Formats: sequence, C-alpha cells, structure tokens
Amino acid sequence: MERRTFLRGAVVGTSAAAFGGTLMRGAAYAAPAQPGPGPYGALGPADANGIMLPSGFTSRVIARSGQTVSGTSYRWHNAPDGGACYADGTGWIYVSNSEINPSGGASAVRFNSSGTVTSAYRILSDTRQNCAGGKTPWNTWLSCEEVSLGYVYETDPWGVNAAVRRPAMGRFKHEAAAADPVRRAVYLTEDESDGCFYRFLPTTWGNLSSGTLQVLVAGSGTSGSFSWQNVPDPDGSPTTTRNQVSGAKRFNGGEGCHYANDTVWFTTKGDNRVWQLNLAGNTYELAYDDSLVVGGSAPLTGVDNVTGSSYGDLYVAEDGGNMEICVITPDDVVAPFLRITGQSSSEITGPAFSPAGNRLYFSSQRGTSGSSSGGITYEVTGPFRT
Repeated sequence: MERRTFLRGAVVGTSAAAFGGTLMRGAAYAAPAQPGPGPYGALGPADANGIMLPSGFTSRVIARSGQTVSGTSYRWHNAPDGGACYADGTGWIYVSNSEINPSGGASAVRFNSSGTVTSAYRILSDTRQNCAGGKTPWNTWLSCEEVSLGYVYETDPWGVNAAVRRPAMGRFKHEAAAADPVRRAVYLTEDESDGCFYRFLPTTWGNLSSGTLQVLVAGSGTSGSFSWQNVPDPDGSPTTTRNQVSGAKRFNGGEGCHYANDTVWFTTKGDNRVWQLNLAGNTYELAYDDSLVVGGSAPLTGVDNVTGSSYGDLYVAEDGGNMEICVITPDDVVAPFLRITGQSSSEITGPAFSPAGNRLYFSSQRGTSGSSSGGITYEVTGPFRT
C-alpha cells in the first residue's frame, strides 16, 4: 500500500481504547465524529508479561539485562534502546543499543525462520550512551552517541566486521538516523532543547567515510518551506554544529526518525510533537501535537523512538507517558497499540518489525526495577496490517 502523508489529525483515547477522528489541516483537534477503537481494536487485560494487547496478539520476553539470552551464553546489555531488524537468510536479526555511559555499545539477537533464538553477541563496544540510530540500505546499523560531541558508529549486525566511527556525520548529541536512498541522504536528529535537524550527503552512496553535513533552515513556525545549508565545521569544536548556521531551525529535543516514500518523520520530546518533512516539495508540518488535543486526554505523550510498517502505519514509543506504543494510521487516527503495565519508571525503546512484518520488537529500558540493569526486550506477534 502506498503511504499517504499524515494530516495533523487525531484523536483521543482514554483507558485502553482510542477514539478515531480527523480534522482539517491547520485546525485545532476536534472531538471524534463517532467513538471507536484504533485499527486493531481495544487493548485487553495485561498478559503474563504485563503487556496489554489487542485481541489476536501475544508477547514474549526475548532478553533481560544482565541475564543470558535464552539458548545462548551471551549476557544481554543494560539499558536497551534503539533497534532495527535485518533479514538473515530465512531468519532475521534484531540489533539493540545500550544507553550506558561509559561502555554503551550495541548487541544483536539472531532468530531462525520459526522465530527461535539461535545466537546473541556484541557488535559494538567501548562507546558512550548509545541511544537510537538507524538502518542503512546496505544493511549496517548506525549507532548514535547521545552525548556532547558524540559520534555515529557504523556497525555490522552479523558481528563479522569491526564497527567504524563516522566523524564526517558530525559530532553532536546524536539521537536517531534515517536513510533516504532517493536523495542519497541520511537524516539525523539532535537531542538538545535547542537542537537542529541534519542530513548527511555521503560523497559515495554506501560509504559514510566522507561527505557533507547540512542543517535544516526554516522559519519559526510549525509549517512552511525549508532548505538545507552546509555546516562549516562538522566536528562541532569550538562552535557546536547547531550554532554555526544562521537561520537553522530549532527543535525541542529531537528523538526518533523514520523515512518512507519521500517523507521523513521525527519526534521532539520537549513539546511532544511528531514532525513531517515532505521532501519532494521541501515543506514541513506537524503530524501530531498533543497540545492541540481537546475534549479528552492526549493519546500519545512522551514521544520517543518511531518506526513504520509496510502498510503505512507509524508506531511511536513513549518515554514515560502511559508506557504505550501508539499507532498513527494513514487516515490520521492516533491510538494505543500496546501498553506495558507496572513499569512506570521506565520507557519504551527500539521498536522494529521483523522482515515479514508480523513481529514487533521493542524494549522496556529499565523494566520493573526502574534501573538500567532491569531492561527487558520483548517480541509481539500477531495480525499486523501489511
């Protein structure tokens, strides 16, 4: 199905169900025309893993921080964060960052065609606070350091090739990355309250060792046109990258980032927004803004990591909030897809679909303990729209 662009549309959910509705672009959120659940129906009671899911979906625990991954001798990392899936013959691999400073890094879990774990291993070590990142079209994982003057590391999900630091992609407080094969660009978010949005244009597509870092330039509004301007000094010293270009647009705490069909979406946690860049026309707008919700509580709070399905749905993980992953559909419905109970001191991280689109992986970074050593990585299986 061709992905349609999202209007600034949405809707309210209280408790386990969400109520659908749309509104005109630029208008305030309206009350729903009629009550109804999200695309998968209302959430059921919590299962044995403490996860509330729609009918037909089930969950299982894949790994726990500090414990060996089932069927392997590998001990799972603390504070699991951003992740992605990769096809591996008839099976697949899920990679996951570790948001620990120092010695963050990333790990991977390999599955066979039936979903059984066959191995787990380290793919990146001795880095700092690896938060989110992004998958490249050439099947590497970009692991991003969320620290001042942080780097992007290009890693091998199979753990065969050594990870490589990519300084040409800029040194700043990195969060997420999303690759655009059409424009041969990698988009980058910055987790600062006055952060910017960047793109990196490699000299040669598929090789991130050199290229041009650019920053998005636009007005102060929530919609309009934008352009790109080169960042003179990508190493961020002595002047930070976000302060080198006059007119660079500021975003309040950049988080997750996802590209599909000439559109890139990214989230900002400081104002709880989902932004949409329409790349073909060089315009930007809001896809979601909880401050505009009226007539009920906002269905999505604490926006963080984001991924997309082959159907065209966006899945946005909450950092706090109700500990939900919410879905934003192509027809502008916003509703909870799942909720983790009993873990209010945690956040949901790393949502990513298996290659077939019927399994969703994600983590609760601090689990029930509220500490980085309590992380839990899950899989949800069911009739996802594809």
